[in-house]
Amino acid sequence: MLARLPLFLLLSLSPLIAWADAEATTQALNLTHHWVGYAALGVFAFAYFLAMTEEVTELNKSKPMVLAASLIWAFIGSIYVSGGMGEQAGHAFRACLEGYAELFLFIMVSMAYLNAMEDRGVFDNLRVWLLSKGFSYRKLFWITGIMSFFMSSICNNLTTALLMGAVILAMGKDNRRFVTLACVNVVVATNAGGSFSPFGDITTLLVWQSGFVPFVDFYSLFLPAVVNFALPAMIMHFWIPKQQPAAVGKAPVMKRGAVAMIILFLLTIVTAVCFENLLKLPPAAGMLAGLTYLKFLGFYLQKTSRKDSNKINEFAHVYKLYDVDTPTENRNQNFDVFKSVAALEWDTLLFFYGVMISVGGLSFIGYLTLASDVLYVGMDPTIANIIVGILSAFIDNGTIMFAVLTMHPEISQGQWLLVTLTAGVGGSLLAIGSAAGVGLMGQMKGIYTFSAHLKWMPVIMLGYIGSIAVHFLINGRYF
Repeated sequence: MLARLPLFLLLSLSPLIAWADAEATTQALNLTHHWVGYAALGVFAFAYFLAMTEEVTELNKSKPMVLAASLIWAFIGSIYVSGGMGEQAGHAFRACLEGYAELFLFIMVSMAYLNAMEDRGVFDNLRVWLLSKGFSYRKLFWITGIMSFFMSSICNNLTTALLMGAVILAMGKDNRRFVTLACVNVVVATNAGGSFSPFGDITTLLVWQSGFVPFVDFYSLFLPAVVNFALPAMIMHFWIPKQQPAAVGKAPVMKRGAVAMIILFLLTIVTAVCFENLLKLPPAAGMLAGLTYLKFLGFYLQKTSRKDSNKINEFAHVYKLYDVDTPTENRNQNFDVFKSVAALEWDTLLFFYGVMISVGGLSFIGYLTLASDVLYVGMDPTIANIIVGILSAFIDNGTIMFAVLTMHPEISQGQWLLVTLTAGVGGSLLAIGSAAGVGLMGQMKGIYTFSAHLKWMPVIMLGYIGSIAVHFLINGRYF
């Protein structure tokens, strides 16, 4: 949605794309039975344990993971340099770093827009609008889940989760149980929504670009994805408080430029998709182009912040860009893009770095290839693909999917669709299994936590099993 390690994934920016080029030119040593391999596994496991227990140790999750990444590649580098192959290790590391850089830039732009819209009062207005409709907590639970499901089929799961998380926190700040369950629901919904769209998740993108499943056939996973989301939600529904959120007064006034930011954010997503699908360029390039939209808007807002003619007021009133009865100093507050960037969740972004670089190191050592050999040699493909989905709760789903693709197992299109589904939704089993979960943990600051999500893993597992059953039931023609 970050092992699916959170980073996941999601975006169409995995280190794996760059990693493919690295493997083509690099003859990696098999260090799986070398002290370097054992040491790397131990360091990674211990660092990951510290990251998962962040709420107990109060040690920011980025610290152990960045250290682990550094140590793993230091181990690798020491062996390759001693053997006169230092350039190969450096090339492999840069391939992983390139993948992270693309992910970082993508997330940076997404978060900058979200922070900017929050500064303009967009989420407060959405919260008030939803609350003004008289919806109960249970109805709000379903509304935010359904919105997340469909949004993530177009946007990446991290952006969708952060957007809905801001809304949930604003609506349920006085009801901790609602916020926790709604966040679990959003994580499941975003991962399910991205699993049936060719560009909704890194797993679907990799399979589509590899040519194993035609574009249109991905949508045969729509009903299994619906089951994956709806089944756990129906069970969690009964634990949502029956109360109705407190009544709200007049909606807070959105600052000038809020509506324009929403439009530009949507245009930025379209730009990123077009860069990927039409120009064959990384989505991060499109997202950075979209950041310039926001910067130019910020420039305009600054230059016109003191212009308050009757004509502008009339235009604003007609299109409801802001409340013309509001004091000028409130609606014309200056906007600075770099303040939005400074407000990014840097601990989460650095955690992403540690995980992606660490997993890239373990792959370079040979462990992911070894795991793929175990799965697809002498094992029924259905069982193997179900296991792949469970592993994606611990290991980056893009990394796992790339390893499966490099094995070129002789399986039917139905099995390719199955592994696409399981790898996509398996990350919902744990909060750390997707970018959506990790992002929300950083956003919720102790309300939505690893342990809170873990309590609902059996329910989420029912949705996982149910989606697989529905896939076999309705997509039998592909097997």
